[in-house]
Amino acid sequence: MNSADILTKRALLTPNREALVELASGIHYTYAELNQRANRAANFLREKYGVEKGDRVSIFAHNSVAYVDLLFGLGKLGAILAPLNWRLTSRELSYIVNDCQPKVLIVGPEFVPVYNEMKDVIHVEHLISLEGAEVSGEAYEQLLGQASAEEPKRPVIEGDDPVCILYTSGTTGRPKGAVLPHRQVVWNSINTVMSWGLNEDDISPILTPMFHSGGLFVFLVPLFHAGGKLLVVRTFDPDASLKWIVDEKCTVILGVPTLFQVWMNSTQFANADFSHVRFFISGGAPCPPSLIQAWSEKKGVVMRQGYGLTEVGVNCFSMTDEDALRKVGSVGKPIFHSEMRLVDENSKDVSIGSTGELIIKGDHVCVGYWNNEEATKQSLKNGWFHTGDMARMDEEGYFYIAGRFKDMIISGGENVYAAEVESIFREHPAVADAALIGQPDDKWGEVGVMIVACKPGQITTADELIQFCQGRLAKYKIPKRVEFIEALPYSPYGKVIKAELKAKFVS
Repeated sequence: MNSADILTKRALLTPNREALVELASGIHYTYAELNQRANRAANFLREKYGVEKGDRVSIFAHNSVAYVDLLFGLGKLGAILAPLNWRLTSRELSYIVNDCQPKVLIVGPEFVPVYNEMKDVIHVEHLISLEGAEVSGEAYEQLLGQASAEEPKRPVIEGDDPVCILYTSGTTGRPKGAVLPHRQVVWNSINTVMSWGLNEDDISPILTPMFHSGGLFVFLVPLFHAGGKLLVVRTFDPDASLKWIVDEKCTVILGVPTLFQVWMNSTQFANADFSHVRFFISGGAPCPPSLIQAWSEKKGVVMRQGYGLTEVGVNCFSMTDEDALRKVGSVGKPIFHSEMRLVDENSKDVSIGSTGELIIKGDHVCVGYWNNEEATKQSLKNGWFHTGDMARMDEEGYFYIAGRFKDMIISGGENVYAAEVESIFREHPAVADAALIGQPDDKWGEVGVMIVACKPGQITTADELIQFCQGRLAKYKIPKRVEFIEALPYSPYGKVIKAELKAKFVS
């Protein structure tokens, strides 16, 4: 079974059941209608643009039903969806497009200006306009309407064949394309349905961007597997989203810590009736226990903390409702079909209660990184994926994420890798070296603080350096503070001792 079969089979089992509501357009889709759209997308992409097994197709747009068309339609062809993160700059996106080389690029109306900045430096064979975007390509909606709704002829698709390439920020300063195979999508779905107890009565909104693994795989595929219903939210608005959750009687809701904080400040929060909600789950970054406890006290709801990675599946742990508060701060126990270990620097298992690196094995693990054998070898060793995250396990088998080997911060649910940001600062003519550290933040969870050492005789300012980042880095990656130091502290091995910088600059 490949991942596209999940929609095909569901459309056979419950064709007339409502599967998805696109809130921006107000259109409701049954499973049969969604499957027909996926078939149409597959058929026009193959017949008109020559998309075959292994070819990449990218979409650069806000959340819409088009993502569902492409995820399942391309899956039927054995082709690969490589969505673009619209939070990135044209410079960052151009690198990604030229790395994965999509045969087709679909552009939404809001992102035409950024595409225009990219078009002279990227190489894409075919362009398609979505929702009237003013680009020199045919209209997606017209192409879809003219195509056959019959199931496309399928090539042989193996479990390890890719279905998605999702780019994550690279620790070496370049984004890495995690290659997600069909088996990963299927087993992530099985694990989620089993471990979280999803069923056909569940309703969930997609509030996170669908270029992310969270938007595509936390509830979208698992709920299609179970026969539930999804609400596709184009962009996040705190008041509107709370109203939709209540009005549509959503039962399972994913958010990142920033969203839960923003919701608490919403005018809709005090009177919101969450009696229909089975549980909220916070992912993307560690959720402060105080925030979980505040939601429980104010609204009497169950809020769990989740953990996942693009490379190993977005749903790696689960816990019971009863333990959500008893074990606050924990991400729970490992999902059903998965192996997990905590190891030291010599790959030896650590004792219960001790902190080690979390490594994960199972069919829900990716096959590596696109065009990056070195990164693949570093992360995948003897079938185990080395997450770079530190964790500990208590006597009852509950896991707690303690920190990260990998040098990054998580701000508003987005990974910000220090090497990438530091490399931009070093491009400034006055900067000798720079080191990014994280500072706790009530709204974003964590924000970046850049510590800068200037070249002898050179002077610059914090404002000038932050301005220098504009257009070179996505907004969420730009540090919120810049501090200056005469010289960075280095270890005997030439690495910056960031613990010293944190002690000095982060209270």
